[in-house]
Order: sequence, then structure tokens, then C-alpha cells
Amino acid sequence: MTGKARELVEGITAELAPAEDANRLLPRITAGTAPLTTLAALGLEEHHTIGSDLRAFSLLADRAAGAANSACEEFFGALADGERLAQERLGAYLDACGVGADDIGRYEPLPGCQTYPAGVAWLALNGEPPLVALALTANFAAWGGYCATLAEALRAKYGFPDEACGFFDLFAGPAPDLERQALAAVASGVRTPADAALAGRYGRLLQTYESSFWNTLAEL
Repeated sequence: MTGKARELVEGITAELAPAEDANRLLPRITAGTAPLTTLAALGLEEHHTIGSDLRAFSLLADRAAGAANSACEEFFGALADGERLAQERLGAYLDACGVGADDIGRYEPLPGCQTYPAGVAWLALNGEPPLVALALTANFAAWGGYCATLAEALRAKYGFPDEACGFFDLFAGPAPDLERQALAAVASGVRTPADAALAGRYGRLLQTYESSFWNTLAEL
């Protein structure tokens, strides 16, 4: 079953791969021309995103447990644990951007950035966990690539120390355990062409929300 799941994941990932110009902020950061205020806004938006995604993934894990789907329960539980670790690491990045506790409290999230966590929250309430697992796994490929590029640029162009880049390092590297869990989650419930098509719709929306996140920040 995981062989078929791998085909589904690879297929939807390739289909939804963003165009090179889909993220208008990334080239500015890699060139070192994005201002520190924009980098700070990126971290502040992530602060809000992490809290929302943590609750969404926890809900999906609970829903999977209620349906006796141990594969999805394990996968979404691992994603929730990852958000907790990301939450811990984000602080060093915000410190490097000069963001203090008062700034976090005063910051007003941007609608264009918060469409992504809103979409994940909707899926947590309405999507079948195996289909959501497929959509998220496809989206994570683009996110991981962005994070790898950012971690390198922050060190090379902005002089950020390793600790401040730890948030992006977390998502940039390979994660074989999470990949195994994702394939098992997909195999547990994506069984028909209609299932795959609906997961593809979810993935397409998530990828659009992802682009909105970055391009909203690029317009600051």
C-alpha cells in the first residue's frame, strides 16, 4: 500500500510544485535586500501560524484516534510535536530581528499571510485525515525548500547565528521518519480517484495560500 501512497505523494507534489517566481520575497532575502522589518514581520506571522497549526494538527490527531486510524494519529501527532519545537526555536529568530515581547503583543497579523493557517484549520474541521495528510505532504515539499534557502541566506547575507536560523533548519532537512508516517497516513485512506482528486484540491488551495503568505510580506 505504501508504494501506491508514494506514487500519489510524488504525483501531487510534482503537480503542485510552485513556479520559480511564485515566491517574490525569497529572491530579495537571498540577495540581502529585504529590510529587517520584513524579516521581523515574517517571524511575527509565523508566531501566529504556529499556534493555529498546532491546534489544527492536534485536532486531526484526535479525530484520527476517534476513527481508530493509528497511522493518521501518529502522523498528525508528529506534526503537532514539530510545531511545538518550532515554537521554541522561533524565539531566537525573533530576537535576531530585534523583536521583543511588546512587539509580539502589538503586532496585527496580515490577512494575506493568515490564509494558510485558516485553510489548515478548515481542513482540520472538514477534511478526512488521510486526504489532508496527502495535501499537506505535497505542500511541505515547497515549504522545506524555501526554509533551506532562507537558512542559508540569513547566515550569508544577514549574519544571523546558527541559533537564530534554527527555526528554518528544522524544516529544511530530510525527515525520513515523518515521510514514513506520511506515506502510512495516505495509504490508510486515499483509495479512489475521487479521494486523490479531493486531496489535490486541498493541496492546490494550500499552495495558493502559501504563495499569498510570502507575497503579502514582499509587498510590505
